Formats: sequence, C-alpha cells, structure tokens
Amino acid sequence: MNKKIKSALISVFYKDGLEPIVKKLHQLGVTIFSTGGTQQFIESLGLPCVPVESLTTYPSILGGRVKTLHPSVFGGILGRRDNPTDVEEMSRYHIPEIDLVIVDLYPFEETVANTKDDKAIIEKIDVGGPSMIRAAAKNHKDVAVIASKTEYSWLEKTLGEQNGETSLDERRMLAAKAFEVCAHYDVVIAEYFSPEGNDFFLESIPSPKSMRYGENPHQGARFYGRLEDIFEQVNGKELSYNNLVDVDAAVQLTQEFAGTIGNDAVFAIIKHTNPCGIAVRPALKDAWDAALAADPESAFGGVISCNKPVDKATAEAINEIFFEVLIAPAFDADALTVLKSKKNRILLVQKSAIGSGSQYRSLLNGVLQQQTDQGNYSEWKEVGGRPSTEAEKKDLAFANIVCKHLKSNAIALIKDLRLVGKGCGQTSRIDSVRQAIAKAAQFNFDLKGAVLASDAFFPFNDSVQIAHAAGITAFIQPGGSIRDKDSIDYCVEHKLAMVITGMRHFKH
Repeated sequence: MNKKIKSALISVFYKDGLEPIVKKLHQLGVTIFSTGGTQQFIESLGLPCVPVESLTTYPSILGGRVKTLHPSVFGGILGRRDNPTDVEEMSRYHIPEIDLVIVDLYPFEETVANTKDDKAIIEKIDVGGPSMIRAAAKNHKDVAVIASKTEYSWLEKTLGEQNGETSLDERRMLAAKAFEVCAHYDVVIAEYFSPEGNDFFLESIPSPKSMRYGENPHQGARFYGRLEDIFEQVNGKELSYNNLVDVDAAVQLTQEFAGTIGNDAVFAIIKHTNPCGIAVRPALKDAWDAALAADPESAFGGVISCNKPVDKATAEAINEIFFEVLIAPAFDADALTVLKSKKNRILLVQKSAIGSGSQYRSLLNGVLQQQTDQGNYSEWKEVGGRPSTEAEKKDLAFANIVCKHLKSNAIALIKDLRLVGKGCGQTSRIDSVRQAIAKAAQFNFDLKGAVLASDAFFPFNDSVQIAHAAGITAFIQPGGSIRDKDSIDYCVEHKLAMVITGMRHFKH
C-alpha cells in the first residue's frame, strides 16, 4: 500500500546532502519536526520547522542526552494507523502521526578512530537515534525510515517521482537497511567495550561489493570492507575473488620484512597464496630478477608485491611476463607508462599496512577465530654440530618467514636471501623436502651452502638426510617432536647447523 508522507521527523548529525530533501518536503507540504542543530539548519534555509519540544513540552536536557525520548515522539512513530485503539489514544493525547523519520547516528566509530579519550567516546554513544530508527523500522507498514545519508539520493529521487508517496515494499527495504545500520552501530560499541569478544561472535564490516564470481565462475561472492583505505588502484580491471586472496597473501608476506632488512628491497611473487619467488637485494630490479629466477614458470599469472617505488628499469623487466596484479608503495611516472601498456593489468598503490589481529574461517555450523600468526621465532637455540654462520643466520631467519607463508606441510630452501626451492601442501614432510629439492634442480640452483626451513618439527631424521645429500648445510625448525634427537644427532654427526625456534608455523 502506498502512503503519502504528510509529516517528517528529521534529526541528523551530518547535514551534508540534506538541503534538497528538506526543500522537496516543503514543496510537498510536509510538516517537518526537528531538534537542535538540525532545526537550526532547516530554519537557516528559510523553511518552517516545528521544534520537537513543542510536542514533548520539555527542552533538550542533560547536555543533549535527552531530546526525543518521549511518548509524544515515539507514539507518533509507532502508532498503527489501522489499529483503532492506537488511533484513539494518539488523538486523545494529541500525538501527531509521523510518516517519515530521517535520523543518523552519532559518529561513534569515527570518534574511536580519532581519540583515546574514553569520556569523549562514551558521549558519542547514541541512544535516541537508534531508538527512533528501530521504532520507525518496526512500524514500516506506516512509516518510512532513512537511517543513513547513503539513502538521501534515493529519497530525493522517490519524493520527486512519486509525489511524496512510498510503497510498502520500499518502506520494508528501508527498514531492512535501518536495522543493519543499528546492528553495525551496536557491534562497534560492543567491540569497544570488549575487544576480545565475549559471549557472541561479533563482527560487522560495511561497504559490501559484489564480485564477478567467487573462487570459480559458478560461485557467487561478495567482499565486505574498504579496499580504498589500503590501496589506490591506478590501472586495470576489477579485482576478482582470487585476486583478493592472493593480494592478501602477497601483502602479508612483504610487510613481514618492514624494519628487518634496512633499506634493501624485497620482491615477492605469489601463486595460489604460496610464494613461488622472493628475494631481498639492495636494488629493486635485482630483487625482481632474483625472485623471478626461483620459478619463472609458476610466476606466470601471479600476483607480485614489493616494498619500494617501482622505477622504469624494474617496470620494463616486469613487463616481460604476464601477471595479474602488482602492488607497490608508489610507481614512477615513466614506470606507469610502461606497465599501463596492458589495460587489464591491475596496479595497486599500497597506502597502509594490513592490520594484525584476528583471522576467521567459517566451517561446519560455526566460525573459527584465531589470532594472526605473528613473529618469526620465540627462541634461537643452536643445537647442531656447529653454530650457524652469520650468513646462514640471515638466510635461516629469512627462510623461516618464507616457510611461514607456504601451505603446510611446508619446506623453504633459501640461498643468499633468495627462495631457490619450495615444497608446500604435501601430506608428508619428506614429500615437501623432495618437492623443494626437485624445484631447485628444475631451475639449476646449486644447493651447496643453502639453508632449509620447516614449518613444523621433523618427526624423523630422513628429511635432514635427504636435504644434506642435496647440499643443505643449515636447518631451522620449531622442534617439539619426541624424536627431535634423531635429526639433531644427525646434524651433530655431520657438522651441520640446526636452529630450534620453539614457534610452529602451520598454515592450512
């Protein structure tokens, strides 16, 4: 059923975008009730406005904490027009019908982001706003509710096209949006008071974006979040579901080296979330060349990420292969000219780091939550037949980070701060070792003097034996097996270095 808007209650924190709506309501002969700053704004436009205080007979009190919490306001919103008792009571108590509620909420989320002042934050917990929004949404059979300025353009258009009328379907749609606004607001407040959560899984992420499809073309998908807070896209097609998964993996890996490699450059190449190439070098182009050499076949169609602005020489080298996405903190102008030669190639300027906190995975009939895997090692315990050399120490620490970002069971072979072989996603650790050695041999890497990282302990000494036979001279692993002694004894006997870290890095 269509309803004609005859009266509206407007009380908003943000006034931008409100002017054309108010003017249109006035043209339609709608009576406008308002409060405080919104009332002043409307009157400044030279338009009539009825103060809410004329309904409540109370002024705004308690520093503005109580303005609209009154039966004369909520009765006008909640009154059922087709209920004789409601209608009679509204008439008896001189409560006007309110057909449209335009209310936004105090900027609690923005306040939390901009201050640590608890008192200021608490004052931005809106009480009346959510109450009016919920009341109007509940009574959507008779009342239209606008709970966010994102709906202003729709309302302005609808008022003009439908001569101030709304349909039941439209009001129900607005009610659904209003309840989502309130739900998000409440979750943000709950998270402020209980950052680690308590009795409920609380997470609310706005700004949904529909993807072309999910992991496969027959799967629907959406992304919730504000990518623009992290990236500026300067070229290319729309990011796909798989692009986003690999972009996350790439950024997670490269930002591990912030503050640990001085002014050196790091370049990482990701394929299906696994690093297939990564290297650290003083110059960015050298880092790219070294990373690509690790596995130029797997690099095809990959996602690549670096920690330095991309110059023209590096861009020309990268331009020789096909890749989906390149992430960098900046691009030189002439580098962009080179890279933009492929119109679909996605180029992202990374503006900020990805925050570390919690990870979630939906499974069975619930959600798993865990802290992100932060750190490299909790101890550095030399247990082999000799201490690791300074060069080996650098390679071992680097290898352990790279291995952390490979799917388990994971093995990373590193030489001179470059990935030269990897084994990942295997059901046995020894198979991952064999895979890593085979991959190094495929691209003619000499493993003599290389180091090996394992994401979990060696249950037997067979992996160490095979790696040693291939030329590996130093190992890093978390330890924790009841048979740790087997692999340690082998290293002692053959004068190999082995470091126990006490920190496992499974990745499933």
